[in-house]
Parts: sequence; C-alpha cells; structure tokens
Amino acid sequence: MFNHVFSGLAIALTLVAFLPYIASILRGKTRPHVFSWVIWGITTFIVFLAQVQDGGGAGAWPIGVSGVITIGVAILAYIKRADISITRLDKIFFMAAVSAVPLWYATADPVWAVVILTTVDLLGFGPTLRKAFHFPHQENLTFFGLFLLRNLLAILALEHYSITTVLFPAAVALACLMLIVLIIYRRRLTPSKNNDAPSL
Repeated sequence: MFNHVFSGLAIALTLVAFLPYIASILRGKTRPHVFSWVIWGITTFIVFLAQVQDGGGAGAWPIGVSGVITIGVAILAYIKRADISITRLDKIFFMAAVSAVPLWYATADPVWAVVILTTVDLLGFGPTLRKAFHFPHQENLTFFGLFLLRNLLAILALEHYSITTVLFPAAVALACLMLIVLIIYRRRLTPSKNNDAPSL
C-alpha cells in the first residue's frame, strides 16, 4: 500500500520537475547539455527494465517514467540547439551505456548492468557539472532538488531491496545533491550576466 503511495508521489514529482524544466528550455533560459541527457535517458530506462526484472515493483515505475521523459528532453534540447558539444569522453560514456545491454544478456544477471549503467549515469553528470561550474545560472536548482526528493521516494517505494533496485536511485540522488551544492557555490562567485554566455 505505502509502496504505491510513495511511487505515486515520486511520479508526481517527476512530472512537476520536468514540466517547468521543459518550459524553461523552450524559453531558452535553461540550456541543458544534450549528450548528458541522451546518456541519462538510455541508462535510466535500462535500469528501469532491470529493476522490474529484479522485483522492484512500484518503486521502478518512477524510474521508467523518468527514462521516457528524459529521452524526450534530450530530443528537445537538440531541436532547440542547446549545448550540443560532444567530446571524446562523451562518446566513451555513450558506448559504455550501450554496452550494458549485451552484458546483461550475456550474464543473465541485471546487477552488473545496473552497476555499469549507474557508473555511466554518474559520469554523464560530467558535462553538466563542467557547464554548471562555468555558467551556474544556466541550470535549474529547483529541478535537481525535486529529482533528489524523487529518487528518495522511489527508494521508499521499492518492493524488493537489492543492489539492482537501490543502487541507481541512491547514486543519482547523491549526484543531484552534489550538483546543487556546486551551483549554489558558483552562483555566489559568478555574476548572473554569465547566464547569457555561450554554453560549453
């Protein structure tokens, strides 16, 4: 019963976080790093499938919803010509994310796929962290704060606890917290006029 309540709250927070973030992208105020979102979309959706297989139940639903929407944000960011710079490291992250699927198939064990995908997802924060460091006013604090809470609720909603089901949302929650701290710190040191500077 409580699992479904927590899951519903997590899904609601996902939608609450994404709608204004998407609106901010459309207005040109927020300029997300496209490749980060491509990586996050792939990793999130595959982790959702792994959580379902491992009995995550209702706790997996917010991750699945987030995966679909995240891929949509990546597409929108590309269409709006946000930050589309792609480095060699970005390509390595992408290949690592894609490689998790055959590894999962070969081992028949989702835990290794989740470990790889979580690592890749965290590395996918790299381009956004780099941009947030130089242009902290181009990122949305509320969005990442809601996602921090969303992941905590998703953990509470899980029907089965294991490395496969817990690792990803716990790691992403921690990454969101670190990004929030970085943005707040850099905003105090960086004039808001940098919001108009070109993305890295």
